[in-house]
Amino acid sequence: MNLRNILVPVAAILVFGILWELLVWANDWPNYVMASPSDLPPAYTQYWELFIVMGWQTLWRTVVGLVLAIAFGVFLGMIMGFSRLMRDALYPLLVGFNAIPKATVVPIVALLFVGDHNFNTILIAFMISFFPIAVSVSIGLSTLEPEYRDILRSLGASRTTIFWKIALPKTLPEFFGALKVAVTLAFIGTNLMEIVSPHGRGLGALFDSGKTNSDYPLMFAVLIALALMGIVLYYVVVALEKIFAGWAERSPGY
Repeated sequence: MNLRNILVPVAAILVFGILWELLVWANDWPNYVMASPSDLPPAYTQYWELFIVMGWQTLWRTVVGLVLAIAFGVFLGMIMGFSRLMRDALYPLLVGFNAIPKATVVPIVALLFVGDHNFNTILIAFMISFFPIAVSVSIGLSTLEPEYRDILRSLGASRTTIFWKIALPKTLPEFFGALKVAVTLAFIGTNLMEIVSPHGRGLGALFDSGKTNSDYPLMFAVLIALALMGIVLYYVVVALEKIFAGWAERSPGY
């Protein structure tokens, strides 16, 4: 990663912060209507211990849910990618499941597993993030060019060899593209459960506490903290993509 890759995103974040500050100032909004960036440092200073403890709780549950979503999504995607019958059978179920608003599922899960907040939170993060992974792997495998497969078979290659040499590398770009989407979805699932559950912990619960106490700077500070955690996890995925699928990256050209 060169200096440009660092400076450009940082500059964009700074511009966003300045425009946000100017918008609040121009409309003369008090902080109980719209907190400005200058209202956030006091909130972080006052509640820094809670941000560390609850931020860690949110992060590890999100990562565990995402890892489970990767394992299950890849497994399901491989089944659908290699079998037209399974693809036709499972796609309607997956689409129907994904179409259900997860905000309506959260209270049901919270009631089913009362008191087991860690499990509830991980489950929602998993449920909301495995779909794009499964679909991307399925599409990557099912669109494998038949001539590559036929050439390798004519040379005596087994199905395992074809998978490792052709199918897997071809699927990696689609997989990492879906994983970037799944990262943000996992955070959404985690925070939905943390806010809704009466036993909620994590940044979602801290946000809900700020809402209950009308502490708007705290609420916006939580939102920014969540955004930063999502950005960090996103760039972890980008780094992994460069390691395992960097060969697929192309410079944009017109």
